[in-house]
Amino acid sequence: MTYSLSNIEDTVDRKFLVTKALTHQAKVGTIVHIMSAEKAGNGIIVGYRVTGTGDDFTVTFDNVKQFTQWARPDNFIARHYESFSLKEIQHYIKVNNRTMTTFVLPILAAALVVIWILCLAVIKGGVGVVLGIVLSVVAAGAILWFYKNQKSKVKLDLYSKVSSDWGVVIK
Repeated sequence: MTYSLSNIEDTVDRKFLVTKALTHQAKVGTIVHIMSAEKAGNGIIVGYRVTGTGDDFTVTFDNVKQFTQWARPDNFIARHYESFSLKEIQHYIKVNNRTMTTFVLPILAAALVVIWILCLAVIKGGVGVVLGIVLSVVAAGAILWFYKNQKSKVKLDLYSKVSSDWGVVIK
């Protein structure tokens, strides 16, 4: 999921979830409060405070796109940050950063290669081709189901954890 931002000054006084690791900066899964953001020369300078510890940092990016790859707004995580462990938040980020191109396509390509090699090498003739087609459709459906199910499951698990404090159980 991408976040579109046209002006870096729009980030000031907002909370963002760090989604990409940079050296000597906040860890992935940390909520940061943007204190200042300005264009400087060919890049942008962002000053932020780590919400949990109160530590102040400054980071420089070449452009706004690099900033949006480093951090994105996430009101749900920011609102309930104390309810989740860092590991849960990092898993949430990892699953939400998956796309059809980066997750589904490589797995599907590998599965199709294996299916077709096995079907054509082990089963000769038309039966092997028909079985290859059927298994290809089943594999594509299963991988897409897994991709969508995992994205909704990670969100549901976080919602369930927060809602259990309210006495609501989500299944």
